Amino acid sequence: MNTLVVLNPTAGRGKCARLRHRIEHGLRDAGVKYELVETTGPGHALGIAREAADRGITKLLCAGGDGTVHEAANGLLQSPLADDGATRVALGVIPAGTGDDFAKLVNVHRLPPEAAVARMARAEEARFDVGKVEGEYFDNVLGIGFDAEAVRHALKIRRLKGILVYLAAIYRTFLTFRAPILEVECAEHRETSAMMMLGVMIGVCEGGGFYLTPEADPSDGLFDVCLIRKVGLLQFLRDVPRVMKGTHVDLPEVSIFRTPWLTIRSPGRPLVLELDGELREPISREIEVTLEPRRLRVLVGR
Repeated sequence: MNTLVVLNPTAGRGKCARLRHRIEHGLRDAGVKYELVETTGPGHALGIAREAADRGITKLLCAGGDGTVHEAANGLLQSPLADDGATRVALGVIPAGTGDDFAKLVNVHRLPPEAAVARMARAEEARFDVGKVEGEYFDNVLGIGFDAEAVRHALKIRRLKGILVYLAAIYRTFLTFRAPILEVECAEHRETSAMMMLGVMIGVCEGGGFYLTPEADPSDGLFDVCLIRKVGLLQFLRDVPRVMKGTHVDLPEVSIFRTPWLTIRSPGRPLVLELDGELREPISREIEVTLEPRRLRVLVGR
């Protein structure tokens, strides 16, 4: 047995728990010898992943959403690395969350669990970049501004599912949002301005369907940074459909650039971040964001 399945029963508003029997049926049909562990609360997936390599596990499949993947990735990255500088365990995904943005990078997005398992069983290994800020890794996105506030509202929404959660959160955020003044500094770009959003991306998409950086390559050793300057909220809402399609890159209020590091300061008020959909509020008003190239070993479906 070299495959460990970490299943988060609360992912997708309980959808993942309901899919367990289909996930296990798919694993058996694919001939995968596995152990399945259900998480019991925040931080459990991180601890499981941290110990996986020491147990001889070579593949860890996250059955859940982006939060489960975020925890598991941090656990793997906190463990001793292989000789090639990447994690010793390869991370795979069986998508069963709300947004499932990381699943888009490994070609299992929107697949039913049986098909996702089959694709993971014959997946190829790749090595993805990861970002790091305040001692924590992120595998897809660091967001500041409107998206971080939308995450705060999304966490309070209970009756909706999928992209509807994010659309409702956008509406609620629209009612109260004030664009923060941010100082962004790196070798490629320097700017101080009021910003609607600042997305530091490994992947192409965040928030379940917002393609901030549609040309991003998770293995190129660079962040793709999308900066959207302050506009009227009505104009911003008009731009949202273009962001969802990834056709916003030529808007005058948008800048996109690539960099391996950047410094972000918020002189006017405390920073609020979202890391792969997880809300963080650092004490410091200045953060350093660095990239570790090809550090996370992943399973990419073919």
